[in-house]
Amino acid sequence: MLIGYMRVSSDSDRQTTDLQRDALLAAGVDERHLFQDKASGARDDRPGLAQVLAFLRPGDVLVVWKLDRLGRSLPHLIEIVTGLKAAGVGFRSLTEQMDTATPHGELLFHLFGALAQYERALTQERIKAGLAAARRRGRAGGRPRALDAERLEAVRAALGRGESKAAVCRTFGIPRSTLYDALGRAGD
Repeated sequence: MLIGYMRVSSDSDRQTTDLQRDALLAAGVDERHLFQDKASGARDDRPGLAQVLAFLRPGDVLVVWKLDRLGRSLPHLIEIVTGLKAAGVGFRSLTEQMDTATPHGELLFHLFGALAQYERALTQERIKAGLAAARRRGRAGGRPRALDAERLEAVRAALGRGESKAAVCRTFGIPRSTLYDALGRAGD
């Protein structure tokens, strides 16, 4: 069975799924098997995507108008399509003429996967080079500590006075996990 998914980036009336709907219906998707989201592709919480992924069964084919309507990024798209394949579900993108049920579509998908892996490797290389350059200049890379030495001493003093960890977290505006991490690094 062909199952369609559509997405537009905005909930405003200016963006509609009409173009995508028409293309999916012309490709043979039944009107009753269309799922949609009106949300940015960068968002994790897309209820329509979650619904369509839960609805799919082995032997079904997920059809989208264009690749960028499905995934947040190339790695995310590959993750979704790999999950579909593992579940016995096919994938078809109308604009790119990609169908994972054909050798041509499978090749295109693997090329996209290789490009995504290359992109991740380049990103990791740039991060490592940036951290090395920062270290050469005497700066530590990474996220700054939520509790500097002065605040950590104030936290220790409060705990020493018998305040509960929950009260200390509220007073200093820190999550409990941050408190435990800071105390663990300090050897407490």
